[in-house]
Amino acid sequence: MAIPIGPTLETERLILRPPSLQDLDAWSAFMADEESTRYLGGTQPRSAVWRGITCMAGAWVLEGFAMFSVIEKSTGRWVGRLGPWRPEGWPGSEIGWGIIREAEGRGYATEGAKACMDWAFSTLGWQEVIHTILPENQSSKTVARKLGSRYLRMDQLPAPMDHFNVEVWGQSREQWQSSQISSNFC
Repeated sequence: MAIPIGPTLETERLILRPPSLQDLDAWSAFMADEESTRYLGGTQPRSAVWRGITCMAGAWVLEGFAMFSVIEKSTGRWVGRLGPWRPEGWPGSEIGWGIIREAEGRGYATEGAKACMDWAFSTLGWQEVIHTILPENQSSKTVARKLGSRYLRMDQLPAPMDHFNVEVWGQSREQWQSSQISSNFC
């Protein structure tokens, strides 16, 4: 049995927990789907996904945060990965997302990212959150807008992904807190 390496966050419909090797089959299927990975760097073989999961687990141990596995409460199935991410050389402290095609359009990315942004600002003490989005990825821009984030600039990801020029969307801690207060009164 795996030892928990980070917190579990819950939303109305989702459980967000650090990834474990029990996610390997579902995560591998996600990363083998050309449509799902079109904006995430492309498909990956199972061996690369294993390395990705263990990389996330290592980031939890070394930095105290990384992407969460997204578990659908109603079914218990793995439906994606999302959360805080800041590899060396990254354009900032990111909350990113990737949801399996069968679960797209249900608002899971927005719901999970909101919980992660609350956690990153309150627990990790982040002052800004960004989202790196390929210019043609309209769905992720929609999620970013729903989170209250705005386009900030163009940037480039670090090697080995340095061939990607990305739009950087984001907001400050103060902007997030202000939008959460005003949304409670609507």
